[in-house]
Amino acid sequence: MNLNPAGWRPRFPDADAGDEPATSTGNRGLHLEEALIFDIGSAETCGVDLPEPAADAVHRLGGLARAAAIGLPGLSEPETVRHYTRLSRQNYGIDLGLFPLGSCTMKHNPRLNEKIARLPGFADIHPLQPEGTVQGALAVMEELGDWLIKLTGMHGVALSPKAGAHGELCGVLCIRAALEARGDPREVMLVPESAHGTNPATAAFAGYRVESIPATADGRIDMAALTARLGPDVAGVMITNPNTCGLYERDLRAIADAVHAAGGFVYCDGANFNAIVGRVRPGDLGMDAMHINLHKTFSTPHGGGGPGSGPVVLSEALAPFAPLPCVTRRADGSLMLVEEENAADHLPETLGRMSAFHGQMGMFTRALTYILSHGADGLFAASGDAVLNANYVLRSLEDVLDAPFAASGPCMHEALFSDAGLAPGVSTLDIAKALIDEGFHPMTVYFPLVVHGAMLVEPTETESKAALDQFIAALRSVALRAKAGDPSLSSAPHFAPRTRLDETQAARKPVLVHRVAEAS
Repeated sequence: MNLNPAGWRPRFPDADAGDEPATSTGNRGLHLEEALIFDIGSAETCGVDLPEPAADAVHRLGGLARAAAIGLPGLSEPETVRHYTRLSRQNYGIDLGLFPLGSCTMKHNPRLNEKIARLPGFADIHPLQPEGTVQGALAVMEELGDWLIKLTGMHGVALSPKAGAHGELCGVLCIRAALEARGDPREVMLVPESAHGTNPATAAFAGYRVESIPATADGRIDMAALTARLGPDVAGVMITNPNTCGLYERDLRAIADAVHAAGGFVYCDGANFNAIVGRVRPGDLGMDAMHINLHKTFSTPHGGGGPGSGPVVLSEALAPFAPLPCVTRRADGSLMLVEEENAADHLPETLGRMSAFHGQMGMFTRALTYILSHGADGLFAASGDAVLNANYVLRSLEDVLDAPFAASGPCMHEALFSDAGLAPGVSTLDIAKALIDEGFHPMTVYFPLVVHGAMLVEPTETESKAALDQFIAALRSVALRAKAGDPSLSSAPHFAPRTRLDETQAARKPVLVHRVAEAS
């Protein structure tokens, strides 16, 4: 880590132009440049030596026998292992270091959770198994749902939504179903500027016209603007709390009362629940629906395109419209799933099915393990540590980075900075790229949109003071260089496997297939 910005120099003399010397191999220290697997092996060769089968050999593949070449390269075992190991070393994950993405809660995933999720009976069950053979799995779902209801002060829960945005849709569809059930269709959903970007997208997808509510100078919902817009056409409001400015919405109870008085419902985006779990019950504040990202609050794996989970807790007014399936108990005490064929007896007003089956069992077991291993007191401590860590980052850097809401009181789970005060020509993106040279994944940038050049840092509760100090020193170093106008920032990173790329072209014109070079 370089703490002397005045003496910092890029590795390559011509790095300001974004180029490396012509003699460069592309390697970085012990990170070797890795070619595509098609360039390493050839489809005409095989990675192992096998005798040719006899012409009259009989196989057991039946109609599944391959009739033509599949065009995959043949690699030896060392080539295969090295290829994928080298690629894995170019990835950054929470097991390597602090992951400061704001509004993403990239916390440590305890290995105990992984052990439990891999137990026989959880890892190898099938969604179409007879209910009598999966009573333990259904018990996990029931107990997890009970914890989520108690932690949020709500009345019911839907476990089947597969992700946060899917949970948002579930909550909004429950609102629509409740309005239609009382013969009161409405067409407008209000979304504050401080809400997550998925909120207006979800409302629009559900068929609502979205109207924005401005924020006050301190980064919170403009209560006067919200109440002035309420009327018979407003179905509800979608609020993120704590919001994307990292602040707690102090007027939430008053907002809920006003929305309910106008005949609407309140949806709460629970993606930031990690900051208040065990301390605030959204149901006590008048919330009608809230999704919970198990991969944010309860430590199940986050990102990578893998299985997600976004359960939704519902108020007494919305619980009757929850989606199928759901877990309930028979008179004899055994557990069952409420499906279409028996919904009339258990959940007659259900909005129907939102996913093929009951949800992601691996996420349920991991989340329940996390909850049980912490207990109520441990969850209370975790949210407090998350807030403490975020405020430590905010106050440690507010003298070198503009913190637009530093005077709005303590932040919650994340610290928000802007690009104000940087030297001309230096951008938020330059700071993010330079952090890679310092050994850290960049923070969330350019979000929330209400702050110009935003930099959003969420350290979570799982980072020690030593880890935070290391990150703070790195970001402080880059910030001082940015304020001094260090020209090398425009071509950062210099030590990564790839230097500055054209991100716009990479997003709009990605090359997703391997093309064999034509022979000259």
